[in-house]
Amino acid sequence: MGPTASAKSRPEEYPRPESVGTDVNVLFFSSAFCDPCIQTRGVLKQVATLVPAAKIAELDIARDEQRAMEAGIRVAPTIVIVNDANEEVFRAEGVPTVNQVLVALAKAV
Repeated sequence: MGPTASAKSRPEEYPRPESVGTDVNVLFFSSAFCDPCIQTRGVLKQVATLVPAAKIAELDIARDEQRAMEAGIRVAPTIVIVNDANEEVFRAEGVPTVNQVLVALAKAV
């Protein structure tokens, strides 16, 4: 699960956090220069297919630097899953597996 970096562009697949409000339960901190971020997008796409109720927001750590600092983000990609009380129940630095994210979402419910 260790992160590595190289130059790739980031497509706008997930809504910005401000557009989804406080209902976001999966925060995906990414970077435009990150191959593992591309892999993580694939994992989250599978998760979204399996759990349509999952609300995923992608935050670029350069554009959303303040929010990344507040969340204690050290590397990209990092996935943070929170429950309805906005308490963190899961954090993965690097590329998580689909199963890890599914179990974490179940804990958040």
